[in-house]
Order: sequence, then C-alpha cells, then structure tokens
Amino acid sequence: MSRLARCVGAAVVALVVGATATACGTSGSDRPLVAVTTNILGDVVTEVVGDAAEVMVLMPAGADPHSFEVSAKEAARLRTADLVVENGLGLEEGVARHVEAAAADGVPVFTAGDAVDALEWSSDDGSGPDPHLWTDPARMIDVVEALDEELRTIGVDATGTGTYLDALTTLDAEMSAAFDALARDDRTLVTNHHVFGYLADRFDFRVVGAVIPSGTTLASPSAADLRDLAEAIEEAGVPTIFADASQPARLAEVLAAEVDVRVRIVPLATESLSADGAASTYLGMMRSNTAAIVDGLSTSD
Repeated sequence: MSRLARCVGAAVVALVVGATATACGTSGSDRPLVAVTTNILGDVVTEVVGDAAEVMVLMPAGADPHSFEVSAKEAARLRTADLVVENGLGLEEGVARHVEAAAADGVPVFTAGDAVDALEWSSDDGSGPDPHLWTDPARMIDVVEALDEELRTIGVDATGTGTYLDALTTLDAEMSAAFDALARDDRTLVTNHHVFGYLADRFDFRVVGAVIPSGTTLASPSAADLRDLAEAIEEAGVPTIFADASQPARLAEVLAAEVDVRVRIVPLATESLSADGAASTYLGMMRSNTAAIVDGLSTSD
C-alpha cells in the first residue's frame, strides 16, 4: 500500500473517532517520518537520524512502557509513517495493536528485540521474553547497526550512526570500569520487577529477585512472593532495592519493612527517560543509573 493511500485511510479513521487529522506526514515537511514507540528508543533514533528524518516519539517522559497508550490522532499518524521503530518482546502492551494496524497498512516495522540475542525472565510463577534490552549498551550497539540498515531501505542516510556507535562503545567501557570497582559478592540486584536481566548478563551481576516476579509492571506479587524474596534478600545481605522512578515504590517499601536489615530504596530511571535532568537522554540515564547502582551496592554495613 502506498503512503498516500495509508494517509487517506488514516485520515478517515481519525475523522470517525473525532480526531482532527490533517495532511499526511509532518506539517509542511518532506522528510520521511519515523515513528518510535518508546522514549528511550526515541532518543536513540533521534541521535542516529539527525536531520535526515522527522522522529515522532509516542511515549511521554516518565511513562510506563508496559501500559502507556496513544491518542486517536497519534494512532492515525502512526499509520502514515515511513517506518515504525518498536522495542518488541512484549514491552509496549498498550500500543501493540496500533503498531500491528500500521504494519497491516504496509508500514515497515523495525523491532529492536529482533536485533539482539534476547534473554528470558523466569520465576516460580512463570517466564517470558525479557524486553529490557537497553540496559546492556553492547546489545544497543547491535540495535543501532541493524536500525541503520533498515533506515537505508526507506532512503534515510542516518548521518549520526557512526558518532552514536562510538558513544555507545564509550558508555559500555565506562560502565564496565565502574562496576569493576564492586566486590564480586556485592554484585547483587533486587528491583521492583525483572528489569536488569541484560545488565546482569553483560556485567556479571546476580539478580536476587524482584518485588513483582514478572517482566512487566502490570503483574502483582502475592504474599508468598514477598516472603520468599524477603528471605532471599536477608540471606544475600542486599543493602538496596532499586525501584523504577516511573512506578510507585510502595511495593518495595512493603518488602523492605519485612526484611530484618536496613534496606534502602533507590529510584532509577530504568524504563523511561525523564523530562529533564541526567536521565533525559539514554546515555545520561545509563550513566546516572550506573553511579546509583555502584553507590547503592557499596554501602552495606
């Protein structure tokens, strides 16, 4: 299906639901439109494409990638894009149907999860593909290299690819050096849900467990889950629980109250960029999280 035909179809859909759909693509721009589901990938894509394409990021800063949704106008414009970039691996549960609709209309979809050796999260309650691939900068190098090839198929010369690949290589080296300062026994992680599997795989951490024993924030822990994790934390002597900044820390606080040791709760921007500050870019988010993890795991009594 041509982009013009997709644009007409999307405009009809938007009108039916009362949205104010206008001309296809950007307002007066002839550049290709690349729609990106998450703000983490949105920042990466923006850096890579430079001025060669317009980037439309669907997920707002501070949102939860598992549950955020889009407006009818955004959904209609998604179906007129020249390329959709998604994380995949079940991450974007709230917008998956819109990406599928765009693909059905003939819009090419680049799935970051297809470019990496994907891991699985597992617990006593189940298992599934781990979508949090961005916590490993080495895998993000694979994503950017594959994305560059995909962009070329739609005529986009991504002028920032080389520079960004160098930045990712530097980030990986910095994180390796920072984590090397931790004693082997201190490389243990507890989070509010299974979010650091790739980081643990890359930098040799042990994931003691998660408050929500799932790869998504939409699940809920049972009382037995909390008791089991409390025992594991006490046995491992974990000094800190890391909770995503986009999620309330209530569950982690409840768990900390059940553990008979002093446990800090440290918020990290793990699943969404912040509107400003150090975590407003992917590179900045990874650096600030690295510093917080090292600090949090270096303070056990």
